[in-house]
Amino acid sequence: MTTAPAPESTGDASLVLAAREGDRAAFGGLYARYARMVHGILLARVPASDVDDLVQDVFLRALPRLCDLRDAARFGPWLAAITRNRANDYYRQTRAIAAITESLPDDEAELPASNTAPDAEATMILAFVRSLPDAYRETLILRLVEGMTGPEIAARTGLTPGSVRVNLHRGMQQLREKLCQASLGGAMQPNSCDSRNSAAQEKNALRRRNEP
Repeated sequence: MTTAPAPESTGDASLVLAAREGDRAAFGGLYARYARMVHGILLARVPASDVDDLVQDVFLRALPRLCDLRDAARFGPWLAAITRNRANDYYRQTRAIAAITESLPDDEAELPASNTAPDAEATMILAFVRSLPDAYRETLILRLVEGMTGPEIAARTGLTPGSVRVNLHRGMQQLREKLCQASLGGAMQPNSCDSRNSAAQEKNALRRRNEP
C-alpha cells in the first residue's frame, strides 16, 4: 500500500521543475513558501543581526543546485539541510575572521557599537532557546517566532508530525524550566513560571525581538 504525496509536496515538485528551466516566478514561489523556515532554522543557530542576509544567501546557493535534487517533492528537507550547512559555514568563516582580527591593532579591530538596545527579555529567551538541543530549538523557533503550525513545520522540514509534537512538547518543558530558574534568580518577572502564561509571554517576546 502506497501513500499519495501531500498536495504541498506535489506543488513543490512542479515549482522545482519549472525553476530548473529558468522560471524565476517559480523560484519566487519556492522562496515565498520556504523563507520563514529558512529564517527560523538560521535564527536557531546564528546571531539575529546576520539572519536576513543569510536567508538570501541560502536561496542563492540553492538555485544553481536544483539540478542535484533527485526528488523534486523533497525540496523542503533538502533546503533545510542547505540552511543548516550554511549556518555551520558561518561559524567557520567567523572563526577565520576572528583569527585575522586578533593580529590587528585595537583601533582597526574595533567595530562600531549598535545604536539600538535589543529587548532584554526577548534576547534572554532566545539565548535559552538556543541552549536547547538542536531539534528542540529549531522546532520551537519555527513555531514561536515564525508562526508556523505543527503540521506546517512537518511538511516543510520533512519531519513526521509526531516528531514535531514531541520536539515542541519537550522543548517547551525545558524552556520553561530555564525561565523558572531565571525567575528564581530575579531575572524574570515572578509570574513567568505560570504555565498558563509562559507560552504566550515567550511567543510575544520572541516575535517582538525579530520584528523589523
